[in-house]
Amino acid sequence: MNPFDILKNSQAIKEQVSKVQEELKLLEVTGSSGGGIVKVTMNGHFEIKSVYLDPIVIDPREIPMIQDLIVAASHDAMTKIKEQIESRLGSFMGNAGFPNFSF
Repeated sequence: MNPFDILKNSQAIKEQVSKVQEELKLLEVTGSSGGGIVKVTMNGHFEIKSVYLDPIVIDPREIPMIQDLIVAASHDAMTKIKEQIESRLGSFMGNAGFPNFSF
């Protein structure tokens, strides 16, 4: 794509990016680990909104394992958010002549 075409379409690009940013505010995904005994819900701004622990995992001797499961569930949620961002912006960025949008 011609760089001058990008400049001509800059307002449309700004509007599209703004729209995606608004959508990200509403996006929520849940990552899980340990077969679903730990779940972390995160928004599109990578903020953890909630953590769920199945009562079967609450044993004081298991605190290190629980901590590791929460970290793993958080990573799972972040991966899902990145996939959502890439799917929403990837084709747009490619069509605008930008390199592949990736984290």
